[in-house]
Amino acid sequence: MTSPLADLVAAELALPVDPRVIRLATAIAGHHGAASAGVLFYGSCLRQAELDGLMLDFYLIVEDYRAAYGSSWLTIANRLIPPNVFPFEAGGHAAKYAVLNMEDLRRLASSQTRNVSVWARFAQPSRLVWSRDAQATGKIVDAVTGAAPALLEAARPMLADAITPLDLWRGAFALTYGAELRAERKERGQSVVDAEPDRYLRFTDPALAAAGIDLAAPVPAEKRRKAASAWRRRRFEGKALTLIRLAKASLTFAGGIDYLAWKINRHAGTKISIRPWQRRWPVLGAIALLPRLWRGGAVR
Repeated sequence: MTSPLADLVAAELALPVDPRVIRLATAIAGHHGAASAGVLFYGSCLRQAELDGLMLDFYLIVEDYRAAYGSSWLTIANRLIPPNVFPFEAGGHAAKYAVLNMEDLRRLASSQTRNVSVWARFAQPSRLVWSRDAQATGKIVDAVTGAAPALLEAARPMLADAITPLDLWRGAFALTYGAELRAERKERGQSVVDAEPDRYLRFTDPALAAAGIDLAAPVPAEKRRKAASAWRRRRFEGKALTLIRLAKASLTFAGGIDYLAWKINRHAGTKISIRPWQRRWPVLGAIALLPRLWRGGAVR
């Protein structure tokens, strides 16, 4: 179904990208054959003109996990703890891609889930860089359209009654970054919005309308109390889920602990080095890093 917000999302997903991104996405889709429905490009690389030396971020959307993997433990893992994450390289460019089926994309990009990881990402800009057909495109647009209302609905009761649209988005993203084990600094939520303020201003009214939010109305105290409790639970569950996904990724992502160290060093300005035993047992090695990273503020 069309709506002002869906129209904005569809137009944004269709914006052009670097041809190298399209080639990578096409190769990722081809790796999973007929199961592939679409490939979404997202993340900080979306704003970069120079892609050399970067790891590009994609979501591969499939119709069915079994069709994507065959009879494999990967099918069960993706159903129980979505998404599965894999490294990929083509044309001299590195990428990682997460796999979701259409049903999980729609659910996780909506207020049907407390976990922030998908709706927080797709409330930000993304591009649909490969699609199987018009029907798949329509389903993906519908799913991504749910992300921004889910973000604002969850965040609104945690923020001041008198707030500007841009501060609404900044505060919302800051909450989501605090609900995961993240390497990014606390200013990350602000920098995401400040990189494209006009985009967020265009999305504000349609997203608020879709979420049923009147930004001029004060938030009742009881609603604030319930929201505070929900966000405490999100923070606990989100950090625990990050550890579970890290354990799973160690089985699908060769050199995953080295990538984790690279990402933390890049975003937090640290100089973490990985020891041989941590490469041998990456799950234990990553967990062993966490107390030091937490105490030093590198991971929040």
